[in-house]
Amino acid sequence: MATPLASNDLDALTKAFSGFGVDESFIVSVSAKWQPDHLTNYRKSCSEFFRDDERSFQRWEVAHIAKLKTEFSRFKKAVLEWAMHPWERDARFANEVVHKGPPLDLLIEVACTRSSEELLGARKAYHSIFHHSLEEDVASHLLGNSRKLFVALVSSYRYEGPWVNPELAISEAKILGKAVKETGAIHNEDVVRILSTRSKKQLKLTFDQYNEIFGSTIDKDLENDLILQSTVECLASPATYYSKVLAKALSEDADETAKKALTRVVVTRAVVDLKEIKEEYNKIYGVSVVDKVAEVTSGNYKDFLLALIARDT
Repeated sequence: MATPLASNDLDALTKAFSGFGVDESFIVSVSAKWQPDHLTNYRKSCSEFFRDDERSFQRWEVAHIAKLKTEFSRFKKAVLEWAMHPWERDARFANEVVHKGPPLDLLIEVACTRSSEELLGARKAYHSIFHHSLEEDVASHLLGNSRKLFVALVSSYRYEGPWVNPELAISEAKILGKAVKETGAIHNEDVVRILSTRSKKQLKLTFDQYNEIFGSTIDKDLENDLILQSTVECLASPATYYSKVLAKALSEDADETAKKALTRVVVTRAVVDLKEIKEEYNKIYGVSVVDKVAEVTSGNYKDFLLALIARDT
Protein backbone atom coordinates (compact mmCIF):
# COMPACT_ATOMS: atom_id res chain seq x y z
CA MET A 1 0.00 0.00 0.00
CA ALA A 2 1.39 3.39 -0.95
CA THR A 3 2.12 5.90 1.75
CA PRO A 4 -0.16 8.96 1.84
CA LEU A 5 0.92 12.08 0.03
CA ALA A 6 2.70 14.61 2.21
CA SER A 7 0.77 17.87 2.27
CA ASN A 8 3.95 19.87 1.71
CA ASP A 9 4.66 17.80 -1.43
CA LEU A 10 1.17 18.53 -2.68
CA ASP A 11 1.53 22.26 -2.09
CA ALA A 12 5.03 22.43 -3.55
CA LEU A 13 4.07 20.41 -6.63
CA THR A 14 1.05 22.60 -7.23
CA LYS A 15 3.35 25.63 -7.02
CA ALA A 16 5.87 23.96 -9.38
CA PHE A 17 3.09 23.54 -11.95
CA SER A 18 1.72 27.05 -11.51
CA GLY A 19 4.59 29.46 -11.98
CA PHE A 20 6.23 31.57 -14.64
CA GLY A 21 8.32 28.73 -15.99
CA VAL A 22 8.09 25.28 -14.40
CA ASP A 23 10.24 23.79 -11.62
CA GLU A 24 11.19 20.68 -13.58
CA SER A 25 13.70 19.37 -11.03
CA PHE A 26 11.18 19.37 -8.21
CA ILE A 27 8.52 17.76 -10.37
CA VAL A 28 10.94 14.95 -11.24
CA SER A 29 12.15 14.48 -7.67
CA VAL A 30 8.64 14.15 -6.26
CA SER A 31 6.24 12.85 -8.89
CA ALA A 32 8.52 10.26 -10.50
CA LYS A 33 8.55 8.31 -7.23
CA TRP A 34 4.78 8.20 -6.91
CA GLN A 35 2.70 5.07 -7.26
CA PRO A 36 -0.57 5.09 -9.24
CA ASP A 37 -2.65 5.77 -6.13
CA HIS A 38 -0.40 8.74 -5.32
CA LEU A 39 -1.23 10.15 -8.73
CA THR A 40 -4.93 9.46 -8.20
CA ASN A 41 -4.85 11.24 -4.85
CA TYR A 42 -3.06 14.19 -6.41
CA ARG A 43 -5.63 14.52 -9.17
CA LYS A 44 -8.44 14.38 -6.60
CA SER A 45 -6.71 16.89 -4.35
CA CYS A 46 -5.91 19.45 -7.02
CA SER A 47 -9.15 20.96 -8.29
CA GLU A 48 -7.12 23.88 -9.67
CA PHE A 49 -5.79 21.60 -12.42
CA PHE A 50 -8.26 18.71 -12.60
CA ARG A 51 -12.02 18.33 -12.57
CA ASP A 52 -14.30 15.36 -12.08
CA ASP A 53 -15.58 14.02 -15.36
CA GLU A 54 -19.13 12.69 -15.57
CA ARG A 55 -17.64 9.27 -16.31
CA SER A 56 -15.94 9.10 -12.92
CA PHE A 57 -12.36 10.11 -13.53
CA GLN A 58 -10.35 13.25 -12.97
CA ARG A 59 -9.20 15.04 -16.10
CA TRP A 60 -6.93 17.98 -16.77
CA GLU A 61 -8.56 21.31 -17.37
CA VAL A 62 -7.96 22.02 -21.06
CA ALA A 63 -6.87 25.60 -20.40
CA HIS A 64 -4.25 24.45 -17.93
CA ILE A 65 -2.81 21.93 -20.38
CA ALA A 66 -2.24 24.79 -22.81
CA LYS A 67 -0.71 26.91 -20.04
CA LEU A 68 1.66 24.12 -18.99
CA LYS A 69 2.83 23.56 -22.56
CA THR A 70 3.76 27.24 -22.66
CA GLU A 71 5.48 27.18 -19.27
CA PHE A 72 7.47 24.02 -20.04
CA SER A 73 8.61 25.51 -23.35
CA ARG A 74 10.00 28.76 -21.87
CA PHE A 75 13.41 27.32 -20.98
CA LYS A 76 13.76 25.59 -24.35
CA LYS A 77 12.79 28.77 -26.19
CA ALA A 78 15.22 30.87 -24.16
CA VAL A 79 18.14 28.54 -24.90
CA LEU A 80 17.19 28.31 -28.57
CA GLU A 81 17.07 32.10 -28.96
CA TRP A 82 20.31 32.56 -27.03
CA ALA A 83 22.15 30.14 -29.34
CA MET A 84 20.71 31.69 -32.50
CA HIS A 85 22.71 34.19 -34.55
CA PRO A 86 21.43 37.70 -33.71
CA TRP A 87 20.63 38.39 -37.36
CA GLU A 88 18.50 35.26 -37.62
CA ARG A 89 16.87 35.94 -34.27
CA ASP A 90 15.85 39.45 -35.31
CA ALA A 91 14.64 38.23 -38.69
CA ARG A 92 12.41 35.66 -37.00
CA PHE A 93 11.12 38.24 -34.52
CA ALA A 94 10.22 40.56 -37.40
CA ASN A 95 8.57 37.79 -39.39
CA GLU A 96 6.45 36.85 -36.37
CA VAL A 97 5.14 40.42 -36.13
CA VAL A 98 4.54 40.70 -39.87
CA HIS A 99 2.54 37.46 -40.12
CA LYS A 100 0.98 37.09 -36.67
CA GLY A 101 0.39 40.70 -35.71
CA PRO A 102 1.07 42.54 -32.43
CA PRO A 103 3.05 43.31 -30.43
CA LEU A 104 4.35 45.83 -32.95
CA ASP A 105 6.82 46.98 -30.30
CA LEU A 106 8.91 43.93 -31.18
CA LEU A 107 9.42 45.28 -34.70
CA ILE A 108 10.22 48.73 -33.27
CA GLU A 109 12.91 47.13 -31.07
CA VAL A 110 14.55 45.43 -34.04
CA ALA A 111 14.43 48.59 -36.17
CA CYS A 112 15.43 51.14 -33.53
CA THR A 113 17.68 49.56 -30.89
CA ARG A 114 20.06 47.77 -33.26
CA SER A 115 23.05 49.39 -34.92
CA SER A 116 22.90 50.08 -38.63
CA GLU A 117 25.05 47.02 -39.33
CA GLU A 118 22.90 44.82 -37.09
CA LEU A 119 19.70 45.95 -38.81
CA LEU A 120 21.29 45.38 -42.19
CA GLY A 121 22.26 41.90 -41.01
CA ALA A 122 18.68 41.21 -39.92
CA ARG A 123 17.46 42.25 -43.39
CA LYS A 124 19.98 39.90 -45.00
CA ALA A 125 18.88 37.04 -42.74
CA TYR A 126 15.22 37.76 -43.46
CA HIS A 127 15.87 37.58 -47.18
CA SER A 128 17.76 34.30 -46.81
CA ILE A 129 15.23 32.59 -44.51
CA PHE A 130 11.89 33.85 -45.83
CA HIS A 131 12.75 34.60 -49.51
CA HIS A 132 11.28 38.10 -49.33
CA SER A 133 12.72 41.38 -48.23
CA LEU A 134 11.73 42.60 -44.78
CA GLU A 135 10.65 45.91 -46.31
CA GLU A 136 8.42 44.10 -48.80
CA ASP A 137 6.67 42.04 -46.14
CA VAL A 138 6.19 45.00 -43.82
CA ALA A 139 4.66 47.01 -46.68
CA SER A 140 2.46 44.08 -47.74
CA HIS A 141 1.19 42.83 -44.39
CA LEU A 142 1.06 45.74 -41.98
CA LEU A 143 -2.09 47.79 -42.27
CA GLY A 144 -3.17 51.14 -40.95
CA ASN A 145 -1.56 54.43 -40.16
CA SER A 146 1.78 53.03 -39.03
CA ARG A 147 2.78 51.16 -42.20
CA LYS A 148 4.73 54.04 -43.76
CA LEU A 149 6.64 54.57 -40.51
CA PHE A 150 7.54 50.88 -40.16
CA VAL A 151 8.71 50.56 -43.76
CA ALA A 152 10.97 53.57 -43.24
CA LEU A 153 12.31 52.30 -39.90
CA VAL A 154 13.22 48.80 -41.11
CA SER A 155 14.80 50.29 -44.27
CA SER A 156 17.01 52.67 -42.32
CA TYR A 157 20.80 52.79 -42.35
CA ARG A 158 21.71 55.56 -39.94
CA TYR A 159 24.92 57.54 -39.61
CA GLU A 160 26.60 56.45 -36.37
CA GLY A 161 29.46 58.91 -36.04
CA PRO A 162 29.82 61.69 -33.46
CA TRP A 163 28.84 64.66 -35.66
CA VAL A 164 25.59 66.47 -34.84
CA ASN A 165 23.98 69.68 -36.11
CA PRO A 166 22.55 71.87 -33.29
CA GLU A 167 20.71 74.18 -35.68
CA LEU A 168 19.06 71.23 -37.40
CA ALA A 169 18.07 69.85 -33.99
CA ILE A 170 16.24 73.10 -33.15
CA SER A 171 14.53 73.21 -36.54
CA GLU A 172 13.40 69.60 -36.44
CA ALA A 173 12.31 69.83 -32.80
CA LYS A 174 9.88 72.55 -33.90
CA ILE A 175 8.65 70.35 -36.77
CA LEU A 176 8.08 67.45 -34.37
CA GLY A 177 6.38 69.71 -31.85
CA LYS A 178 3.93 71.07 -34.40
CA ALA A 179 3.10 67.57 -35.62
CA VAL A 180 2.74 66.08 -32.13
CA LYS A 181 0.40 68.85 -31.01
CA GLU A 182 -1.85 68.06 -33.97
CA THR A 183 -3.75 64.82 -34.44
CA GLY A 184 -2.28 62.05 -36.54
CA ALA A 185 1.42 62.76 -36.09
CA ILE A 186 2.16 59.26 -37.32
CA HIS A 187 0.84 60.34 -40.76
CA ASN A 188 3.23 63.26 -40.98
CA GLU A 189 5.91 62.72 -43.62
CA ASP A 190 8.39 64.94 -41.80
CA VAL A 191 7.95 62.92 -38.58
CA VAL A 192 8.58 59.69 -40.48
CA ARG A 193 11.61 61.20 -42.25
CA ILE A 194 13.19 62.55 -39.07
CA LEU A 195 12.67 59.40 -36.98
CA SER A 196 13.83 57.03 -39.71
CA THR A 197 16.88 58.85 -41.10
CA ARG A 198 18.63 60.90 -38.40
CA SER A 199 21.44 59.45 -36.33
CA LYS A 200 20.57 58.52 -32.77
CA LYS A 201 22.90 61.21 -31.44
CA GLN A 202 21.20 63.78 -33.63
CA LEU A 203 17.76 62.59 -32.50
CA LYS A 204 18.75 62.76 -28.84
CA LEU A 205 19.80 66.38 -29.34
CA THR A 206 16.55 67.07 -31.19
CA PHE A 207 14.49 65.57 -28.36
CA ASP A 208 16.45 67.65 -25.83
CA GLN A 209 15.65 70.77 -27.87
CA TYR A 210 11.99 69.71 -27.98
CA ASN A 211 11.98 69.73 -24.17
CA GLU A 212 13.61 73.17 -24.09
CA ILE A 213 11.19 74.67 -26.61
CA PHE A 214 7.91 73.10 -25.51
CA GLY A 215 8.52 72.55 -21.79
CA SER A 216 7.72 68.84 -21.86
CA THR A 217 9.35 65.69 -23.16
CA ILE A 218 8.30 64.32 -26.51
CA ASP A 219 7.60 60.85 -25.11
CA LYS A 220 5.20 62.38 -22.56
CA ASP A 221 3.44 64.31 -25.32
CA LEU A 222 3.09 61.05 -27.26
CA GLU A 223 1.15 59.24 -24.52
CA ASN A 224 -1.81 58.87 -26.88
CA ASP A 225 0.32 57.45 -29.70
CA LEU A 226 2.04 54.39 -28.27
CA ILE A 227 3.76 53.41 -31.52
CA LEU A 228 5.51 56.76 -31.86
CA GLN A 229 6.20 56.85 -28.13
CA SER A 230 7.91 53.43 -28.23
CA THR A 231 9.84 54.49 -31.34
CA VAL A 232 11.16 57.62 -29.62
CA GLU A 233 12.10 55.71 -26.45
CA CYS A 234 13.88 52.94 -28.37
CA LEU A 235 15.87 55.50 -30.34
CA ALA A 236 16.73 57.87 -27.49
CA SER A 237 16.69 55.78 -24.30
CA PRO A 238 16.59 52.02 -24.85
CA ALA A 239 17.42 51.31 -21.19
CA THR A 240 14.27 53.16 -20.10
CA TYR A 241 12.20 51.47 -22.78
CA TYR A 242 13.40 47.97 -21.85
CA SER A 243 12.96 48.66 -18.13
CA LYS A 244 9.27 49.33 -18.78
CA VAL A 245 8.97 46.16 -20.85
CA LEU A 246 10.52 44.14 -18.01
CA ALA A 247 8.20 45.73 -15.47
CA LYS A 248 5.16 44.64 -17.48
CA ALA A 249 6.57 41.15 -17.96
CA LEU A 250 7.25 40.69 -14.25
CA SER A 251 3.98 42.11 -12.94
CA GLU A 252 1.47 39.84 -11.22
CA ASP A 253 -1.19 40.40 -13.89
CA ALA A 254 1.13 40.00 -16.90
CA ASP A 255 -0.53 38.38 -19.89
CA GLU A 256 1.23 35.92 -22.17
CA THR A 257 2.40 38.62 -24.59
CA ALA A 258 4.03 40.55 -21.75
CA LYS A 259 5.60 37.40 -20.28
CA LYS A 260 7.21 36.45 -23.59
CA ALA A 261 9.04 39.75 -23.56
CA LEU A 262 11.07 38.70 -20.49
CA THR A 263 12.92 36.04 -22.47
CA ARG A 264 13.37 38.39 -25.41
CA VAL A 265 14.81 41.28 -23.40
CA VAL A 266 17.24 39.16 -21.39
CA VAL A 267 18.44 37.11 -24.35
CA THR A 268 18.81 39.98 -26.84
CA ARG A 269 20.38 42.53 -24.46
CA ALA A 270 22.59 40.22 -22.35
CA VAL A 271 25.73 41.12 -24.31
CA VAL A 272 24.64 44.60 -25.32
CA ASP A 273 23.33 46.86 -22.57
CA LEU A 274 21.68 44.70 -19.91
CA LYS A 275 23.86 46.30 -17.24
CA GLU A 276 22.41 49.73 -18.09
CA ILE A 277 18.89 48.27 -18.23
CA LYS A 278 19.33 46.74 -14.76
CA GLU A 279 20.52 50.05 -13.38
CA GLU A 280 17.60 51.93 -14.94
CA TYR A 281 15.08 49.35 -13.73
CA ASN A 282 16.38 49.65 -10.18
CA LYS A 283 16.27 53.44 -10.44
CA ILE A 284 12.66 53.50 -11.67
CA TYR A 285 11.12 50.66 -9.64
CA GLY A 286 13.32 50.46 -6.54
CA VAL A 287 14.02 46.73 -6.87
CA SER A 288 16.71 44.78 -8.69
CA VAL A 289 15.93 42.80 -11.83
CA VAL A 290 17.71 39.82 -10.27
CA ASP A 291 15.46 39.82 -7.21
CA LYS A 292 12.29 40.27 -9.23
CA VAL A 293 13.14 37.50 -11.72
CA ALA A 294 14.09 35.17 -8.86
CA GLU A 295 10.77 35.90 -7.17
CA VAL A 296 8.55 35.46 -10.20
CA THR A 297 10.11 32.66 -12.28
CA SER A 298 10.80 28.98 -11.65
CA GLY A 299 13.02 26.04 -12.52
CA ASN A 300 15.62 25.83 -15.25
CA TYR A 301 14.05 28.85 -16.90
CA LYS A 302 14.76 30.96 -13.83
CA ASP A 303 18.31 29.62 -13.49
CA PHE A 304 19.11 30.34 -17.13
CA LEU A 305 17.72 33.88 -17.03
CA LEU A 306 19.58 34.67 -13.81
CA ALA A 307 22.82 33.35 -15.33
CA LEU A 308 22.41 35.71 -18.30
CA ILE A 309 21.38 38.63 -16.10
CA ALA A 310 24.49 38.10 -13.95
CA ARG A 311 26.71 38.88 -16.93
CA ASP A 312 28.13 42.38 -17.03
CA THR A 313 29.23 42.32 -20.65
